[in-house]
Amino acid sequence: MSDENGTPDTAKGPRPEPLRFFGTTWVEHDGGYGLRRVAVAAGSLAAAAVACLVLRFAYQGLQIAHVGTLVNVLVVVMFAVCSALAFQHTWGSFSKRPDPERQSSLRGLLAIGFIGSLLAYFVRSLREAPGEKLHREEYDEARAAYDKRTSRRTGNPSRKRRS
Repeated sequence: MSDENGTPDTAKGPRPEPLRFFGTTWVEHDGGYGLRRVAVAAGSLAAAAVACLVLRFAYQGLQIAHVGTLVNVLVVVMFAVCSALAFQHTWGSFSKRPDPERQSSLRGLLAIGFIGSLLAYFVRSLREAPGEKLHREEYDEARAAYDKRTSRRTGNPSRKRRS
C-alpha cells in the first residue's frame, strides 16, 4: 500500500477515486472497510438523532414564543418536505454524478433538509459504502478501457503479420 488511505501501489493504469471516510478501501474491501461502514452508519444515524433533537428544541422555542399554529405547521411541513427532497437527491447521487449547477441551486434546500441526507447516508451504508457502486462502475470501465489499450500495444512483435 502506498498511503494511509489504502491506495494500491499501481504505477500504471487508472487509479480508484477515494470515497469520503473510506479512501480507496472500497476497491478490495480491505483496510477496515467493514468497520468503517459500521462507523459511518452509526455516525450518520447518531447525527440525524442529534439533529432531530436540535429541531425539537427549535420547535419548542416557537411554541414558547406563541407564534401561532400556522407558523408551527409551516415549519414542520418545511422540514419534512426539505428532508424528503434531500433524501431523494442524496440517494440519487449515489448512483449517478449530480449536475454541479443543480447541486448549487439546491444548496439551501439540502441545508434545510440535512436530516434526509443523513438518513440516506445511513441507509446506503448498511449495504455498501455510499457512492461505491457508482465509483466501482466508473473504475471498472476505466480499467477495461486501459486493459484494452495496453493489450493492443503489447505482444510479440515477431508474431505480427506483415502486410
